[in-house]
Amino acid sequence: MVKVGSSLVTNEGRGLDAAAIARWAAQVAELRQLGKRTLIVSSGAIAEGMQRLGWARRPRAMHELQAAAAVGQMGLVQCYESCFRGHGLHTAQILLTHADMADRQRYLNARSTLRTLLHLGVIPVINENDTVVTDEIKLGDNDTLGALVTNLIEADALVILTDQAGLYDSDPRRDPQAKLISQADAADPRLEGLAGGTGSALAKGGMLTKVLAAKRAARSGAHTVIASGREPQVLVRLAKGEPIGTLLSAGTVPLAARKQWLADHLTVTGRVRLDAGAVKALARDGKSLLPIGVLEVSGEFVRGEVVGCVDASGREVARGLANYSSEEARRIMRRPSAEIESILGYVDEPELIHRDNLVLL
Repeated sequence: MVKVGSSLVTNEGRGLDAAAIARWAAQVAELRQLGKRTLIVSSGAIAEGMQRLGWARRPRAMHELQAAAAVGQMGLVQCYESCFRGHGLHTAQILLTHADMADRQRYLNARSTLRTLLHLGVIPVINENDTVVTDEIKLGDNDTLGALVTNLIEADALVILTDQAGLYDSDPRRDPQAKLISQADAADPRLEGLAGGTGSALAKGGMLTKVLAAKRAARSGAHTVIASGREPQVLVRLAKGEPIGTLLSAGTVPLAARKQWLADHLTVTGRVRLDAGAVKALARDGKSLLPIGVLEVSGEFVRGEVVGCVDASGREVARGLANYSSEEARRIMRRPSAEIESILGYVDEPELIHRDNLVLL
């Protein structure tokens, strides 16, 4: 899985850089000869749309951003298709939203489609469907999308190409002594601080989203490389084992597909706050969540929706599929499972969330 940032496929935001995209196509074609199957998450649609519409400034209004994305997608896919056709390869446009990942059936459909395209030798070019999203369109979100698709198809690696050489131990734009981190564990909590944290120059530049994407990709066992897209033949050299940029290794056992889907939910409709005993039962003992361990229910959800489980401090420790609605959960919380039937008049399951439908975070 390769994610290419806007700065690498556009002329400083003024439309697409066809020569740059041609170089990416040539590298992917060479990867194909090395036996590597590749997917691309590419930014650049809004910048191309702005250029086609004659807009000098990036608009703020949602409907204008969506319009620019819709116009720009035409140019983006045309350029990729033309460049890959020169190497005898076909491409396919895939537009996804986070809602596609949240719905189990759509998730499986997207997975099947992408795997079929790879089997057929087609290069999927993936982007967020900015024409229909309702939340704020923001640069860097394709890092998250790249990680989600990495997990979706269980890719071996995620390569995030950017305009920086990798992750540094401090901001290289402010500290001339900053050192490139060549390798680290993707799950290392210190990486988020090194990436800048909230409100820093690096965070605004998108490095934080890349570190979080690596952490997410590691759940399915994928390693992540953050490297400069300006490096000559960077994809081919990485495929041949050359150390370039920052390697964030996946040090954990890959999650099973169903639990990976649960972990990939970016938003949850409701949350349950647990007592210390319930947190221990989930995190240490691998047990199911029983109603008696729930202190508070917030938000509204129905049976079968994904619910977040938080500890006393509000930190999310797990998420899973609820066996009861939020209204029912409020009635049975702090009560033993044996009393569910007398409280509700029926009993579906003794657990609020069964361990088979629960994933630790």
